[in-house]
Amino acid sequence: MQQHKQFERIAQAIEYIQQNFKDQPHLDEVAAHVHLSSAHFQRLFTEWAGTSPKKFLQYISLEHAKSMLKHDQSILDATFETGLSSTSRLHDLFIQIEGMTPAEYKHGGENLTINYQYVETIFGEAVIASTTKGICFMAFIENRMEAYKTLIEQFPNAKFIEQSDDLQQNALNIFSAKPLDLPQIKLHLKGTDFQLKVWECLLKIPMGKLSNYGEIAKYIETPKASRAVGTAIGNNPVAFLIPCHRVIQSTGVLGEYHWGKTRKMAMIGWEAGHCYE
Repeated sequence: MQQHKQFERIAQAIEYIQQNFKDQPHLDEVAAHVHLSSAHFQRLFTEWAGTSPKKFLQYISLEHAKSMLKHDQSILDATFETGLSSTSRLHDLFIQIEGMTPAEYKHGGENLTINYQYVETIFGEAVIASTTKGICFMAFIENRMEAYKTLIEQFPNAKFIEQSDDLQQNALNIFSAKPLDLPQIKLHLKGTDFQLKVWECLLKIPMGKLSNYGEIAKYIETPKASRAVGTAIGNNPVAFLIPCHRVIQSTGVLGEYHWGKTRKMAMIGWEAGHCYE
């Protein structure tokens, strides 16, 4: 019964934020709407939603701004229609969550050059892509045309060049290196604050070891957000390098894997073998 009441309050808070995001309501205002103290509401919302009320408001605001920019509205209009006080605040919001400026988002990354190549790995063919900052995409593939389509959906107006570069070659060394010899790999990721926290946590799972959704949720201090953690893991844009294959269910069942359960089993076994060589 207590949990049901908590859920109802969080649902009311989410609805309130969605309906009033243009006013950029403060924590105290939303907490008062659901008849809770600010501190209690902050803790309860974070446990249930997997993110803080402030971050949730930022996501809602950003999605509205993105929708406006997609429909050729100006950055200035998107700023004030979202309830933000200045274009610099919108700029900071985009950099923090999307990893690009509002102008870059509006133009679909048209000033961004992305190198990509198809490669054969020990776990099958893959496509790997990089910007000047680091690896931005990697996926195991069955069809090159479908893989390329998925890649360009991330940055629809970017310039794509099918060529290898040093960043890619360095990253691909992971398939032949032993744990102590793993290369330092640069990543260029875009995602929500919550997604980035989850992906960062995955990077800390040692090779040859496994974790589960609940443990990751606890590690990032959102113990009730196992489902949200699972969603973030499912949205991992860089296969193997961000080791989502090392996450299984708490019961010991392997669980699903975006690039195939059989491949996940092979990866876990290969890493375990390398750790004991």
